[in-house]
Amino acid sequence: MLNSYSQKHNDAFSFTHNTAALAFAKTFSAGALAETRYMLKETNYYSGVAVVPTELGNFGVEAGYFGYKNFNEYQIGLAYARSLGSSFSLGAGFNYYSYRVPAYQQGGAVTFQIGAIARISDQLTAGIEIYNPVGGYISKSEDEKLASNYRLGIGYEPTENVIVSATIEKEENKDINVTAGVFYQFDERFFARAGMQSLTKSPFGAAGVSFDEIRLDLSVSYHQQLGFSPGIMVIYQPAKKKK
Repeated sequence: MLNSYSQKHNDAFSFTHNTAALAFAKTFSAGALAETRYMLKETNYYSGVAVVPTELGNFGVEAGYFGYKNFNEYQIGLAYARSLGSSFSLGAGFNYYSYRVPAYQQGGAVTFQIGAIARISDQLTAGIEIYNPVGGYISKSEDEKLASNYRLGIGYEPTENVIVSATIEKEENKDINVTAGVFYQFDERFFARAGMQSLTKSPFGAAGVSFDEIRLDLSVSYHQQLGFSPGIMVIYQPAKKKK
């Protein structure tokens, strides 16, 4: 999330929080993420992404899986974004979401999202994303509906090595959630980030290291009632092409 509104530290996962961030990509990149949420194997989460820049705009693919054999859900999506001038980018994506409970029921729905990011200055970036605004029923009985979601985000980069970012998120039938944090690049290889989610009062943090074209990121978050959620992220991202 912190890198979605960064002009200098954009990565392969940035577009998963705002599709318009996809327009910042300069080279092909790909990444994989695994989390053991609340230290339970039944709540494992896995995600993979790939970003492909082209002369006609940039494309991104995302796939995610959550759960275990007795309950699981997955989503696969395709996104597209491009810059409209030097200070504005627009992105959109389509997703297929599905869940499955063996011997009970399963369902799925197609959703879409649209995002926009504006570069207000060399240090300040802001954006908005709207996910699933028209709803989408995921069962034949039409009593289960995917929630709509709205995000406003901002990123401030006072130096080359620091990002201060915040996102205000409103999911349908839930209270407003504010996620805020700081990313710091110690040098070319080492970095760290830390922040807090207001809705669950959950702090999170991560530290990572870069090995040429590979980036390794170890993270953890803490929920006051459910406990710790450790994770690992690996990103392949070649050096940006020189103009």
